[in-house]
Amino acid sequence: MTAQRETRSAIWARAAKMAEQTPPSRNRYVDFLRALSILAVVVGHWLVAAPYIKDGAVVGGHLLGILPWSQWLTWLFQVMPLFFLVGGYSNGVSWAATRRDGGSYSSWYAGRLRRLIWPVMPLFLIWTLFALFGIAFGLDRDVVKLAAHLALVPVWFLAVYLMVSAVVPLSHAAWQRWGLGSIAALLMASIAVDLARLQLDVPVIAFANFGFVWLAMHQLGYAWADGRIERGGAAALAAGGLTTLLVLVRFGPYPVAMIGVPGTDLSNSMPPTLALLSLGLTQTGIALLLEPAARRWLQAQLIWTGVVLINGMIMTIYLWHLTAFVLVMVGAWLSGGLGLHAWPGSSAWWLARPVWFALYTLALLPMTARFSRYENLGRGDGDDDLPLWRLITGLVLICLGLGGTAAISIASPEGITGVRLWLVALPLVGAALVGFGPVHSLAKRAF
Repeated sequence: MTAQRETRSAIWARAAKMAEQTPPSRNRYVDFLRALSILAVVVGHWLVAAPYIKDGAVVGGHLLGILPWSQWLTWLFQVMPLFFLVGGYSNGVSWAATRRDGGSYSSWYAGRLRRLIWPVMPLFLIWTLFALFGIAFGLDRDVVKLAAHLALVPVWFLAVYLMVSAVVPLSHAAWQRWGLGSIAALLMASIAVDLARLQLDVPVIAFANFGFVWLAMHQLGYAWADGRIERGGAAALAAGGLTTLLVLVRFGPYPVAMIGVPGTDLSNSMPPTLALLSLGLTQTGIALLLEPAARRWLQAQLIWTGVVLINGMIMTIYLWHLTAFVLVMVGAWLSGGLGLHAWPGSSAWWLARPVWFALYTLALLPMTARFSRYENLGRGDGDDDLPLWRLITGLVLICLGLGGTAAISIASPEGITGVRLWLVALPLVGAALVGFGPVHSLAKRAF
């Protein structure tokens, strides 16, 4: 226990030192929103996953399907739009600085790509090994597939964010030339996609909104960074976005839930819809209205140190939080279904939430302590100019691998190994091309 306390003290001391070195020009609210958005997603996932025991077997219940009224809660917990807003702010400031300093796109993007892909690799490799050895030792293939799929679902977001970040030179140039018109164009494009999908029955076009919706939120980040959204504009965004969202849900085909609900035909998030973009506009307006007060609040050294601490491990928390959930559920099942007999949504179930959340957190803490170091390994690695073909090829392979993992799982109910080895290989080969870890120097010499 003494060693653990010393470790926690050392981690806090490092965060406090970093907090003290924060330059006065830094917008601390950006870091706060980044941490808040990811933590809200974590809490939301832990809340909606509602397994229970039925006829002696564990049933993977989903709170939004069991309690329809709880779907309104997704308007609070679906805050991925805020993350893309913050990403636009940060990417815009960073890219503008790179251009002023005469830096190259290859160097700039390679550094960002490595910092984002490094934390994924341990999660990816560990679950691949679990799937391989689980099948080899006789675990039910469907159970292995379900566990691996659930734990690795969060990587979908990285695939989309990496693609949005890859086109920053183009999107930032569009912002500089057309300003708010560039956001309006993306808004109109997202409307056109939904019309084609829902009115003209062209379902495949819906995937285009992974680009239009998230690029629109990213573009709003540029507007924020450049001070183009004043208090009146923020109020208009909040009111207009909320009004549009209410109209779309009340009179349109869009469901209340801002994430997918089992058994429903239309999801607002996979792919994203105009309704989710309206929620993002609402959240942006509210966030910017709160900015002045929040920035004063974040001047407190204790609070700011906490934000710095969380941001230093935020991707690890996001990537591993469902693994922690799976481990706790396995423990409960091995204990004879301990705590899983309450019906989701009942008073007993709600009263037990603090206990379950504490267990998830306890399971997540050692993973965070062990793997958060990978978030900093890619920093400073973006100084070399990779050939553009390597950068783009690596990006495409990584995104195909991560997107495929979230969609169909690396585990397969068929085959000798029970693992889709081709899917596992995609992000690993892609990461090698862009200079991942120990293969960095070898790849530089080879190419």
